[in-house]
Amino acid sequence: MKIAFYGSSLLSSYWNGAATYYRGILKQLAARGHEICFYEPDAFDRQQHRDIDPPDWARVVVYDATPEALTKVMDEAADADVVVKASGVGVFDAELLDGVMRRAAPHALRIFWDVDAAATLDEMRADPDHPVRAALPGLDMVLTYGGGDPVVDAYCGMGARRCIPVYNALDPDSHLPVAPDPRFACDLAFLGNRLPDREARVEEYFLKAAALLPDRSFLIGGNGWESKAMPANVRHRGHVYTAEHNAFNCTPLAVLNVARDSMAQIGFSPATRVFEAAGAAACLITDAWEGIEMFLTPDKEVLVARDGQDVADHLSTLTADRARTIGEAARARVLREHSYALRGAQVDAILRDAAAARAADLPEMERA
Repeated sequence: MKIAFYGSSLLSSYWNGAATYYRGILKQLAARGHEICFYEPDAFDRQQHRDIDPPDWARVVVYDATPEALTKVMDEAADADVVVKASGVGVFDAELLDGVMRRAAPHALRIFWDVDAAATLDEMRADPDHPVRAALPGLDMVLTYGGGDPVVDAYCGMGARRCIPVYNALDPDSHLPVAPDPRFACDLAFLGNRLPDREARVEEYFLKAAALLPDRSFLIGGNGWESKAMPANVRHRGHVYTAEHNAFNCTPLAVLNVARDSMAQIGFSPATRVFEAAGAAACLITDAWEGIEMFLTPDKEVLVARDGQDVADHLSTLTADRARTIGEAARARVLREHSYALRGAQVDAILRDAAAARAADLPEMERA
């Protein structure tokens, strides 16, 4: 099937945490015979911070963030069998959602793919006229980055015909153990952009732990932290490109995952970082959230912390041998149960079943 996918960026992870998620799933869909065209705006300096060149498994259309360019790329939705609008494109989100769905062919599947479902649902609860809420009755389904039953129930309660979580996963060709890199040497590393709904949790789980352990070394990577006051034992790295993620994960004694507020509250939403770290056989410490056991077993494949004191306690007693054992167990688990090959097979089956059902329901003239 021809898939027209309108998202934030496939080529750049700069201020774009969904990049590796898009790459992992769409690469697998292409391997299963689907023709992918990804439309992304030239915005937020992402094109100046590309992680990858356009891949051979997808056509990538970078369009100017102008109304004229927007109309041109929306018109191409008419040629697709599957039209996907992702959340968080960042420019013209409402116009894109309405425009591509109205232009889609009668036989085409219409999908909203939410990579920040908890936050989107909060917005919709606060705004009965939210554009996503208005679009739901006309969509075939909502796919989400995670969220489990709470997100499924919430979306269906707001009018979605179907809502299916497609969780983050591991691309073993991209995220794997590598040699340590002295640039990332430390006891605990955290990678994430400075966002309003994450900052307080970073203060609690990362900066508090650093303050409690002044004799240990800490490293923070990501955009926006350069103006943040931090303990003297914390180094700031800035943007870490995707190609550097393996070394960032493999070098420290442990790496930290901190969920954003909404994802922590709803649970069942492991970030891409969780699988990247596990794929590199890193020892991961994560903040506590409901559903972690679906992905990694606490104390065996991951260390779970309720607060900064727990993080400090884990780090104080963690040996290199135990860190290695935890990391290797995590890698084995995600390779077995949480690869993008499995997620791609899941989405492929969803699309083929939905397309067959749609074809059966369409009058013969519209089907042609």
